[in-house]
Order: sequence, then C-alpha cells, then structure tokens
Amino acid sequence: MTRYIRHAAAFCALLLIALLVNATRVQVVQSGHFDDNPANRRQAIARFGQPRGDIMVEGRAVTGSQDTGEQLRYERTYKNGPLYAPVTGYASQVYGTTFLENAEDDILSGTDPMLAPLPLWNDISRAQNPGGKVRTTIRAAAQQAAYAGLGGKKGAVAAIEPSTGKILALVSTPSYDPERLSGTSGSVARSWAALNASADKPMLNRAIRQTYPPGSTFKVVTAAAALDAGTVTDLDAATKSPSPYTLPGTSTQLTNEVDGCTNATLRYAFEWSCNTVFAKLGADTGLGDMLGTARNFGFNDSGLKIPSSVAASNFDTAMDDAQLALSSIGQYDTRATPLQMAMVSAAVANGGQVESPHLVDETTTDDGDVVENTGNHSLHQAMNPATAMQLRELMTGVVEEGTGSNAAIPDVTVGGKTGTAQHGIDNSGTPYAWFISWAQKSGEAQPSVAVAVVVEDAAADRGDISGGGSAAPIAKAVMEAVLDGP
Repeated sequence: MTRYIRHAAAFCALLLIALLVNATRVQVVQSGHFDDNPANRRQAIARFGQPRGDIMVEGRAVTGSQDTGEQLRYERTYKNGPLYAPVTGYASQVYGTTFLENAEDDILSGTDPMLAPLPLWNDISRAQNPGGKVRTTIRAAAQQAAYAGLGGKKGAVAAIEPSTGKILALVSTPSYDPERLSGTSGSVARSWAALNASADKPMLNRAIRQTYPPGSTFKVVTAAAALDAGTVTDLDAATKSPSPYTLPGTSTQLTNEVDGCTNATLRYAFEWSCNTVFAKLGADTGLGDMLGTARNFGFNDSGLKIPSSVAASNFDTAMDDAQLALSSIGQYDTRATPLQMAMVSAAVANGGQVESPHLVDETTTDDGDVVENTGNHSLHQAMNPATAMQLRELMTGVVEEGTGSNAAIPDVTVGGKTGTAQHGIDNSGTPYAWFISWAQKSGEAQPSVAVAVVVEDAAADRGDISGGGSAAPIAKAVMEAVLDGP
C-alpha cells in the first residue's frame, strides 16, 4: 500500500511541476505573444487608462488628454492642432501614432523603463508610470510666422539653428487637426476617410516626407563642390560659360531667364542665377566631386531621423555629363526635402559643418526629472571653412543685390538663394518657388537661423525671381520671429 501512495505522490508532484512549467511558459516565454495579440484588449485599456504625457513648445503643452469615461478612457487633445500637426503627428485609439507621438511613444505613454523610480521596478510591481513629457526645440513665434506666411497654400517651411541643429520651425500646409482622429466614434472613421481622400493631402508632412526638385537653390551645393575642387578659384573672374549652353553629348541647349550670363563671374551667376554657368560648372567639376559634396550636405541619407524618419533627398550616383549638368541646377532627378535644403543653408552659416537636425531638446518624467537630453551632434563637414565663407559672401549678395531682396532685414546680415523648380511633362506644371536663407544679427558671432521655404502653387513666372517673390517673404518673417525672440 505504501508503494502505491509513493507512486501517487510522485505522479501528483510531476503534475504540479508540469503546471508550474506551463505557467512559466505562458507568463514568461509567451507573454509577448499574448500581450501583442489583437484579441487582448488589456494592453489598449491600460494604455488609454491614464492621461498621455504632453509635447511641449517653449515650456507650454500643445497636447492634452480628455477623460471620456469610456473603456479606452483618455482621448488625445491638441492645442492649435493644424499649426503643430507636422511636429506632433496624431495619437489615435484606432489609427495608431505618427511623428513625435510615434517616435516618443514610450515616454508619452509611460511605458519607457527610464521613467520608473528604480531599475526593474515596473517588472516587479507591475505598476504603470505616468506619461512623461517631450520638450521640443520649436520656437512658437517662428512656427506661427511660417504657418501664417504659407497661408494655406501647398508648401512647407523648415528652420534650423545652424550651430546646434535644433529645428526651430517645421510647418506643412494645408494642414489638419489631429484631434479629429482621437477616440473611437464613427466621426473618427469619417474624418480618416476624408483626410486620406483629400486632393490636398493634409496629412502629408511636406517638410520632411515630401521631396521636390530644388531648382536653383541647389546651386549652393554646386558652388561648394566647384570651389572645393578648384574648378573655380576666383569669385570675380570671368567663367568660360556660353549662353545658351549645349548640354554635353546632346544638341539640347540650356538658356537663362536673365541677361548677362555669357562668361559671367561666379558672383554674378550666383546673384542672378545663371543656369548655363552652373550647369557647365557641375559638368566640369565631375560626378565624383559633385556626389561627394552632395552626400556631405546630407543627400542620399536614408537613415536621418529627427527623431521621426525623414525622406531621403536624392542626387543620382550614376549620370552622364548632360544629366550631371541638369542635376547641378537642381533639375533632372535631383530631389530634396525642405529640411534638407535648410541643412544646406545652415551648413553655409555654420562654417561648412552640418549639425544633426533634431526636434526634441529633452524628455522628462511627469514631474520634470530629465530622462534624456538629445544634445548636439555633427554629421559631416560639407565643405572647407574657407569655401563656406565665400558662399556666405555670395548668398549675402543675392539678398543685397540680386534676386532675394525681399528677404532683406534692416540691421541684419541676411544670405539667401532663390529657386524655381520646373516640373511636369515638358515643364508644363506651375513651378515650385524656393527660397533658402540664413540671418545674423549685428554684433553676434554667428547666424542664429537658417530657413528653407517651398511653395508648390506659386503664381509666378518661370524665372528664379519667383522664389524671391513667393517664398522669400515667408523666410523673412520666420527669420525675424527667431531674431526677435529670446
């Protein structure tokens, strides 16, 4: 009898061990699988069971949370939603998250382990931290100036502090109110359908996710490559540049929108944007040097994050001389985001150094303790410092004597470059108007702001002056907002 009792006890012990092993397997090994299962609503209920942390602009929250009393209790709210949508993105119970709401979701939702008072505390206690805060680098006045300047036209503005890479403004229009996507009601689904069906594409972040032919603003890159390579050594020496210019290996002739471009000096060609001079300059400099300089400015970088991902700007790696000539004036397959062109202008203002652009200054706990400070990081040396000084001189000339006079600010040194990017079949589309610039206050050691503006539906002629007429005043307003601020 004792033997049967021992066997029964051993069998029960084995069953107990099997139960413990299975419980361990379910709760530890397979926990992630069950947590992520769409049928498991516990995670969503917990996620929306407390207020989401706020995104901050100059110490003020531009987001909030509203208690609905429903199962997914707290819905995201936005202050000046259309103004800050390219920065915040949306946080929706139905459609997920985008931009900072997505990139900083762990902080905002309270799931980041760094928010816990002690290491592994949440794993042991199963507690949930209050959502943390994301402090952005955005200047409210600059953001408002950019948004008002675009006035609802299709376009975008990016502004950067050259010495740090801090993004001071990031605007895309037409915009939308992210709060329309908060909650689970039928109106949310209707808003989603309407926003996605709109021909204006209001949810497209044109500042960082849309690339455009940069037109003559790319001549800054071409000039940097030519000066660094020694293709041209004197800003005021005549260039051997015919007008019109026959593209190498073709019978196609390239012309100019202005007079005086035949054998023009680099200074005159830059101030008045002579296509023939820069097309020949790019072809003479060669693909290797042009491509290397473009890469150093940030082109062809598919890994750039601010922390939201940024669409890669393009400069082709394999071209014949005719294609290279067109690419050197920002046409052919050359494409750039407004943020990329702001980086080009910032590099000139910063002695040739490209700082990593970033939108987040720091993240903190709910009560203000710093979790992570972004800091400043250099990406590349785009050009020699001496070349950057020459380009600052050229860009200043554009504003003082050339096509960019609409960006001039009293008692401030302003450098700029206008651009008109032709597109469509046989260039039939309305040109995109571009303007890139930087500004330096009198008495300050270096420029405080660099800006890029693109206006898609600019009612302008095809000359580079359209960039000065449509986009330059917007850049001026943004620069003034930064210079007048703290």
